[in-house]
Amino acid sequence: MTDAPDQTPEPDDDPFDAREALDALGITEGDEPARAAAGGTQGDDAEEGDDFDPEARDAADAVYAHLLARVGEGAPRPRLEPTRRAVELLGDPHRSAPVIHLTGTNGKTSTSRMIESLLRASGLRTGLLTSPHLERFTERIRIDGESIRDEAIARNWEEIEPFIAIVDAELEAAGDSPLTFFEAFTVLAFACFADAPVDVMVLEVGMGGEWDSTNVADGQVAVITPIDLDHQSRLGKDVVEIARTKSGIIKPSASVVSAQQRDEVLQVLENAADLTESTLAVEGDAFAVISTTVAVGGQLVSIRGLAGSYHDLALPLFGAHQAQNAAVAVAAVEAFIGGGSVRLADEVVEVGLGSVTSPGRLQIVGSGPTVIVDAAHNPHGARSLVASLRESFDFDEIAIVLGVLGDKDAEGIVDVLVGLDAQFIVTAPGSDRATDVDRLAGIVAAKAGPDRVSVIERLDDALDEARDWATEGEKRAVVVTGSVVLVGDAIAIANDRGWGAR
Repeated sequence: MTDAPDQTPEPDDDPFDAREALDALGITEGDEPARAAAGGTQGDDAEEGDDFDPEARDAADAVYAHLLARVGEGAPRPRLEPTRRAVELLGDPHRSAPVIHLTGTNGKTSTSRMIESLLRASGLRTGLLTSPHLERFTERIRIDGESIRDEAIARNWEEIEPFIAIVDAELEAAGDSPLTFFEAFTVLAFACFADAPVDVMVLEVGMGGEWDSTNVADGQVAVITPIDLDHQSRLGKDVVEIARTKSGIIKPSASVVSAQQRDEVLQVLENAADLTESTLAVEGDAFAVISTTVAVGGQLVSIRGLAGSYHDLALPLFGAHQAQNAAVAVAAVEAFIGGGSVRLADEVVEVGLGSVTSPGRLQIVGSGPTVIVDAAHNPHGARSLVASLRESFDFDEIAIVLGVLGDKDAEGIVDVLVGLDAQFIVTAPGSDRATDVDRLAGIVAAKAGPDRVSVIERLDDALDEARDWATEGEKRAVVVTGSVVLVGDAIAIANDRGWGAR
């Protein structure tokens, strides 16, 4: 259990009406016929149900193939003008709804999903952009809480492709490279949100912030999750440089909501807020986690928000870091709805947090034996994983199936994971950027000892070996981690083989 003082008064007992707030901002309810034409509520399960359309699936897959032919996400271009030019030609779809913009090193996707769920519980129609995906690229664009339909992806791409081609041609004529995967995908997401239409967009940056293509949008609320070392070759050699890049999402007169940060990072955020005449609310001061208690299927949390406190909330996610993400999400939604001065309705927070999911983050994908996947791909994420396994579970022994991409801090990740005294099965994520398994095994052996390491290059074989080992003991578990790609592949294997995911 963790405790913090509950200091914030509750200035207004009347629940705040989200629609009234948007009306006051001049943002009107979306046109219902337009929504119907866009396919209405878009269901994850519907694509595999009675109305599954194989032609639409093929068309959407063709879009993805086209995007993959562009410069990949591992090599982003530090530029905004091409994305600006594309959305300008399309009539500025990035301005079709207000924006909550998120950056940070870890926790972005979980916090984004919590914010989106709270907004939806408030009665707003949401558009959510996250990255990367775990199993299928349509996960990245969510309308009203559900992955966008294949039909909508294909139709919107068909409409924007001529304008994408214009920008590509202009770039090539100027001696520059065409739009990258993420630049083109961001434009597609804005088009999909405008087409739906949505009342609010929640945007997770792809990398960094200042020059990330999502930054063509102006976020009324800028959310900063914990900043640590990652992508140093592109974002900066230390946390101060990285923080400066990420603080680029803070726009004039924005409401900035930040998780707890190192002192030097906080100084960067304070300077950015001053320069943009924005307000800055920081976890631990303006809002906080009051308490967390481990519960079946997750935890019970109490949160002191910007405008009031919310007690004994069921959060179906494991780990104290998820409670902190929830506090950031509540504060962000309070800042968006009511300017941080009006308390959210209890039922909004209960439903919003109680129904949230965060695939690939301490997710149980198998039982008998227990198999847990977690997309920790840097030392900060690994520390959260280790702490959560100790806080929320009671395993005697663990086998870690580990695979890491080549541009990640494999040594730093392993330094943290060896503290679990686990067995390691080193394998390879399904990516040409994967760290060589023998090199990774050598890193693990040097830190944990060679008797705790084995190498099985194929993930499915590695999982079989780990599960066989786990079934030989009473309280053993398998943890798959080190890469988002690896975790996505493991989820697909677990689903295909029916391991009793829940």
